[in-house]
Amino acid sequence: MNKFLNPITDWVSTKKGMWITIVAWLVLMITLSTGPTLNDYKVANFQSLPNNAQSIIADQKLKEYFPDDQGTPGILVFHNRTGDVNPETVQKILTGILDADIGGVDSVVDISQLPPSALEGFYSEDHTAMIIPMTLKAGLGSTDFAEINDKISEIGNDIAKEAGNMEFYVTGPAGIAGDTVKLFEQADFVLLIATVLIILVLLIVIYRSPLLAFIPLLATGIVYQVVNQTLAFMGAGGLELTSQTTSIMSILLFAAVIDYSLFVFSRFREELNHYDSKYEAMKYAMRATGEPVFFAGGTVLAAMLILFFADFRDYANFAPIFGTAVFVIMIASITLIPALFNLFGRKAFWPKVPKYGDAAEVKHGIWGPIARFVVNKPLISGGLVAILMVVSALNIVNLEFEFETVKSFPEDMPSRMGYEVVEQKFDKGEIAPSTLLVVSNEPIDELTAAALSEELTTYKEIASARISGQTENGEALRYSLALSINPYSTEGLDFMEQLRNEGDALLDNASIEGDLHFGGITPKLVDERNVNNADIYKIVVLETLLILVLLFALTRSWKMPIYMMATILFSYLSALGLGIFLVDVLFGFDAISTRVPVYSFIFLVALGIDYNIILVSRFIEERKLRKVKDALEVAISHTGGVISSAGIILAATFAALTTMPIADLFIFGFMVSIGILIDTFLVRGLLLPALILFFEKDR
Repeated sequence: MNKFLNPITDWVSTKKGMWITIVAWLVLMITLSTGPTLNDYKVANFQSLPNNAQSIIADQKLKEYFPDDQGTPGILVFHNRTGDVNPETVQKILTGILDADIGGVDSVVDISQLPPSALEGFYSEDHTAMIIPMTLKAGLGSTDFAEINDKISEIGNDIAKEAGNMEFYVTGPAGIAGDTVKLFEQADFVLLIATVLIILVLLIVIYRSPLLAFIPLLATGIVYQVVNQTLAFMGAGGLELTSQTTSIMSILLFAAVIDYSLFVFSRFREELNHYDSKYEAMKYAMRATGEPVFFAGGTVLAAMLILFFADFRDYANFAPIFGTAVFVIMIASITLIPALFNLFGRKAFWPKVPKYGDAAEVKHGIWGPIARFVVNKPLISGGLVAILMVVSALNIVNLEFEFETVKSFPEDMPSRMGYEVVEQKFDKGEIAPSTLLVVSNEPIDELTAAALSEELTTYKEIASARISGQTENGEALRYSLALSINPYSTEGLDFMEQLRNEGDALLDNASIEGDLHFGGITPKLVDERNVNNADIYKIVVLETLLILVLLFALTRSWKMPIYMMATILFSYLSALGLGIFLVDVLFGFDAISTRVPVYSFIFLVALGIDYNIILVSRFIEERKLRKVKDALEVAISHTGGVISSAGIILAATFAALTTMPIADLFIFGFMVSIGILIDTFLVRGLLLPALILFFEKDR
């Protein structure tokens, strides 16, 4: 690879090449910035499941047989903490909503037309709460939901305040989707500012040089704008962009660019002691670091592209977005980053300016003594780390998943507050009823329809099974199923999967020849769980094999890649086990999203292997001149400082996700931060060197 990289980095390291590179990047950034923006093409109604998922097929069938009834359901919640809900106030709010003629509202149940016996079904048992179904028109996205919900909430809350004892909320699928959009809109800016400030402060504290903090951030800003604008053009071409994906992408971008900047300037500083010319120093710095840095980026890119093989579309959607970001970062790592450091030269390190011939050896602080201890006592250093990591990894047996998206919202979010009222006061299934579509080969009469309804309610987990529609020819029948258990719970998902598997028996008992299709939130969550579980194994196997192949190409050894990959996988399991324990003890999360283990694996393996590559590349370089033990000591001491600094900054960058008011991203950011610290200080510094000493022999 050096035959390809050296001519590029040698040219970038010249004065002419430096200026042309910087100007080219600035021109590219400015040119792309004249085009569309990323926010113009963010989609809110992203379909996570593949088209062949049973719940997606059910949705398509429902649209086919009931094309006019495919709006998104929502729930208007009325609550009085001190007594009964006043039906006059409820009616006043409903009238206000209907009179406002809000675009996008398809229907709201008019309780004024209902007899008292029917009206009773909308009250909670103690009459302190009331729920009124509404439906938003088909084809709307979550951004539309947010605007509609805001208008409805404004009207409802104004009237409720006049009553003095009424709380009003919009919840259900429409309310939750709308609040999700608002959460990301509010949090993205905070995330960006938090990330920049964290990186700036840490760079200044660690390196005590203002320019060493400014240069990597300048490179990051340029790359960030180029990537964002490139993705905007891809969005204009049809690529689906979601807020969650772009938020995580921005963290990846900041983390990777800063990491690679640190690796480049660390070696640049070392070479400035050996060469009077900053251009010569950068030339040889990049000859040493260009391949490992570019290769590290390549492993991250490969890891992201593996996601194309995922069936869960959230993961597959990451591939082109993250792949684009990493590709641009790789190009920047061998062009823009060295050019910017070359521009400032020795001034970049002020006040500790490296001088030609001034220091034959760089002081290595604590990593010099650590390196000597590790190479002299590999059994103690590696053994203790292995024991600690085994203990933490064993905690993955306590892994439990959470499927209630709304529970990841802030406690004062309106859709969550309304959700919790419904959860406490009504059958839990009323929060998100499922839809059962029966398609028969012949018309279904009333008695048969009633028989199926009775058959369904024999399950204790089903609170009600109401007929909600039938086609004119009578051959398609639709039921609304409200569970007696939480439709977002593991128990709810298990029951829905059981019910789906028993569909043929249900039809036989009701003497119906045809097919059953289950649609709605709970069936979708069942499919998400199944698809996600299959993708975990697929991604782990494919990513491990691909990175192993790449490491074989880099190290030209069959043993070294196995050590490197084994320690990274071990580090991931340890981080996951420790993370599960800490988020429960520290933050009260006793269950996590199914996405967190997959997201964490992707980033911990892809980014963690970078540090192993930097260490092993230096070891291989030194091994040409020294014995194994001496080469490893030099590699640990020379890379320890920059890798530990990069690890701290990388961990802190992902920790910026804890500013997000969404539990999934909070937990993901926290777990990745833990994993990076484990990998930086325990795996790369102690465990991997111990393995190398045990199995690599002098020749």
